[in-house]
Amino acid sequence: MKPQLQRVLGATFAFAGHARFTRALTLCIIAVAFLTHTINSLIGSPGVVAILIGLAILGALSLIGRRETLEWRGVLPISLLTFLGWSALSVFWSNYQWATLGSVAYQYAFAALAIYVALVRDTIQIVRAFGDVLRMILGLSLAIEVLSGLLIDVPIRFIGVAGNIAFLGPIQGLMGTRNQLGLVALLALVTFGTELLTRSVRRGVGIGSVTAAVFTLMLTQSPVSFGVTVALGLASVALLGLRRLTPDSRRIWQTAFAVAGAVAIGCAYVFRGAILTLLDASNDFAVRVRLWRAVGELVRLNPLEGWGWIGEWRTELTPFFAIDARGGNAHSSALNAYIDVWFQLGVVGLLAFLVLVLLALGRSWILASQQRSRVFVWPALMLVTLLITGLAESSLLVDFGWLTLVICAVKAAENLSWRRSLPD
Repeated sequence: MKPQLQRVLGATFAFAGHARFTRALTLCIIAVAFLTHTINSLIGSPGVVAILIGLAILGALSLIGRRETLEWRGVLPISLLTFLGWSALSVFWSNYQWATLGSVAYQYAFAALAIYVALVRDTIQIVRAFGDVLRMILGLSLAIEVLSGLLIDVPIRFIGVAGNIAFLGPIQGLMGTRNQLGLVALLALVTFGTELLTRSVRRGVGIGSVTAAVFTLMLTQSPVSFGVTVALGLASVALLGLRRLTPDSRRIWQTAFAVAGAVAIGCAYVFRGAILTLLDASNDFAVRVRLWRAVGELVRLNPLEGWGWIGEWRTELTPFFAIDARGGNAHSSALNAYIDVWFQLGVVGLLAFLVLVLLALGRSWILASQQRSRVFVWPALMLVTLLITGLAESSLLVDFGWLTLVICAVKAAENLSWRRSLPD
C-alpha cells in the first residue's frame, strides 16, 4: 500500500474513532430509528435504505478507528445471535423469499447499528443521546400538530397527522399513529426521569422534558399507552424500592414481586372486560382479537418454522393481503409482537425471541436493583415499556423498538454475561 494512501486511511480512521464523531453518529442512528416513518413518508423506502447504508459504513469506520479500545468478549448475547440466525434461515422456506431477504438485511442493519451504539457509548451517554433525540421528536411532533390543527386547520395526511390538537387529541405527531406516539412519549418519560435521577441535565430542562412527555402522552388518547403507564409506574416503584434493600432482603422481595406480577397478569386476564371498558379500549381490542384469530388460522399451516421473516407486513404479498381482521382494514403488523414472531418464524422463532427478551429483561432488572448507579434503571424500565406494549403493538420488532431492545440486551450482557468469566 502506498504511503500516501496509508496516511489518508489512518487519518480517516482516527477521525471516525474520535469521541465527538461517535457521539454525533449515535445521535444520528437513534434519530433515524425513531423517525423512520417520517423519512419514509418524505423520500420513500429507497431513501431510508440509503441512509442506513451510509450509517453502517460510518459505523464500520468508527469501529476500526476504536478497535484498540473495544472489548468484544461476552458482549454479544447468544440469544440475540440465535434469533437473528433463525430469521436469516427463514429465507430458505419463505413464501416471499426476496422480500424476506430484504427484511432480514433491514433487521440486521438496525441490529448492527444498535450494537455499535452499545459498544462505543457508556449507558449514561446512551441515555443522554436518547434524551436529546426524544426532546427533538416530541417538540417537532407538538409543533406539527399545532401547525395542522390550529394554524392551517388541515390534516397533513402524508405523514399521518389528523390535526386534532384543537380537540385535545388524539394526536399522532411524527410517528404516524397515536399508539406509536404514546409509546415514544413513555420511552421519553423513562429517559427524562433517568436524566433527572442521575443529574445529567439541568433540573429545569429535566422537569420541562418530563412535563412535555406527560402532556404528549395525554394528547395521544392512546388506551394502549395508558395501560402500559400503569404497569410502568408499578415497575418503577418496585425497582426503586428494591434498590433500597439489603442483598438478603432483596432476594426475598424479588421472588415476591415475581409472584405478584404473575398474579397481576392472571387478574388482568380474568377482568380484561372491565379493564378495557375503563380504558375505553373495547373497540380496539375487538379489532385485535379478530386479527389475531385470522393470523392464528394461518399459523396452523406452518406452525414450526413460520411463513418467513418480513418485519413490517407488506400487504401486496401472500398471505398478508388476505388478512383484514374481517373489517376491510389493511394492517402492517399483527398488533402483537409475540404473535407476529410466531406467525413469521414459527414456534422455534417465538421461543428464541422469548429467550432473548426475557434474558435481556432479567439481566437489566438485576443490574438495576443491585448496581449503585441509578443509570442502570433506564434499560430495565425501557424494556418493561417495550415488552408490555408488545402485547398490543409490534413496534418491538422494527425500527426504534428493535434498536432499543438490542442496545439494552447488549449493555446487559456486557455486565452479566457468563462468558466474561471465561479465561482469555
